[in-house]
Amino acid sequence: MKQSISSIGIWIVGATLIIVLFLVMAFLSLILYPFDKKRRIVHAQCFWWADALIAFNPYWDVQVGGLENIDHKRTYVVVSNHQSLADIVLMYKTKMQFKWVAKDALFKIPILGWNMRLARHIRLKRGNLSSIKRVYKEAGGWLRKKVSVVFFPEGTRSDNDGIGEFQNGAFKLAIKEKVPILPVLIEGTRNAIPKGSWRFTTKRTCAIKVFPPIETLGLAASDFIRLREQVKVQLS
Repeated sequence: MKQSISSIGIWIVGATLIIVLFLVMAFLSLILYPFDKKRRIVHAQCFWWADALIAFNPYWDVQVGGLENIDHKRTYVVVSNHQSLADIVLMYKTKMQFKWVAKDALFKIPILGWNMRLARHIRLKRGNLSSIKRVYKEAGGWLRKKVSVVFFPEGTRSDNDGIGEFQNGAFKLAIKEKVPILPVLIEGTRNAIPKGSWRFTTKRTCAIKVFPPIETLGLAASDFIRLREQVKVQLS
């Protein structure tokens, strides 16, 4: 009974927070439009949202490491493994400015998708060649504007705790734009959001660890395979 009551409370708080986040982001997008074209202030609202979600969920024990490896004055291609939607919450704990590359379906979710549009994240339609080309063009544009871009190179959530095969695009882009790769490891989020039930029943330890950046200056276009494998080994 206690778990059911606490679970209901967690979902109510979560729904309320994401609605409040949308209202704040929408308001700031409107009044700051001429001054915040990169949506930096709008994006930063997700920091308090993530902190609040974690604070109000007694079943989440979130650990953050490696923040000293982030230079907030630099631009990165951020590469991370992917386990669940909870990865989004943990990534905001880095307090970095970035744009996600996210699948089209997420943009269609009410409120969550609206927030992603307001922050101007990058929309990907899987299996659509023109969409894939547009994604890398848009991502390259953000990098040149000194805004980092986050990729999940597995392409989808992995089915187990191992790391799936990495796609090549993020590594080719980092070499082309001459920006470092920032590897980020996420652990423990696979079951952070209950599957097949609405009840939180077990305390989950979730962790995010930021590794030192890997420089790409001096790398040839053909070096993307070596770069990809280096990052994959680091995150495995």
